Amino acid sequence: MGKVIGIDLGTTNSCVAVMEGSTPKVIENSEGARTTPSIVAITDDGERLVGQPAKRQAVTNPERTFFAIKRLIGRSFDDPMTQKDLKLVPYKIKKASSGDAWVEADGKDYSPSQISAFTLTKMKETAEAYLGQPVTQAVITVPAYFNDAQRQATKDAGRIAGLEVLRIINEPTAAALAYGLDKKSTGTIAVYDLGGGTFDVSVLEIGDGVFEVKSTNGDTFLGGEDFDM
Repeated sequence: MGKVIGIDLGTTNSCVAVMEGSTPKVIENSEGARTTPSIVAITDDGERLVGQPAKRQAVTNPERTFFAIKRLIGRSFDDPMTQKDLKLVPYKIKKASSGDAWVEADGKDYSPSQISAFTLTKMKETAEAYLGQPVTQAVITVPAYFNDAQRQATKDAGRIAGLEVLRIINEPTAAALAYGLDKKSTGTIAVYDLGGGTFDVSVLEIGDGVFEVKSTNGDTFLGGEDFDM
């Protein structure tokens, strides 16, 4: 049976890990980093760049460099968050025939799931290079506030990348599991998730190893990148 990988598909950065025994191992990418920028670019000659190479050329190719695509995944064009994003990004966001928010480069349209799939493919290839074997199954984390459409769009991205997504897991739940909080019989915990592009706070209730998200809130336009500016 092949290895199942865990992917943190982030707004700003993504990473991939695998279990080695009972310990998770975060895998370094081909650039030697444990995180990969969630950035995809299309160059003048049609080449696709993902991660650090895409980030390096973003200043000179802003209209074809897609970043923070997670803010659009599973959202309609008319969604207030999409409308806010329109004013902040240099690339073109357009309304698809379905009413969803898509992006465009050189006259070609891409769904957020397609762009996210390029990042997931990079994560898949990173894991395969480390493990020395094909990887076909993954668990992917999403924010607790993601609705069904956003979760399905994330699963679609995995499928496009050639991955069977065994489970979509809430990010605060993943954090609680990482710290072994599922071993507590009962309790209520708060998880503060300060990412590169977002800041979320979630309250979880634990009971017999089961996590229930009682409340979640945050700012999808506030993160570590804003501190760097």
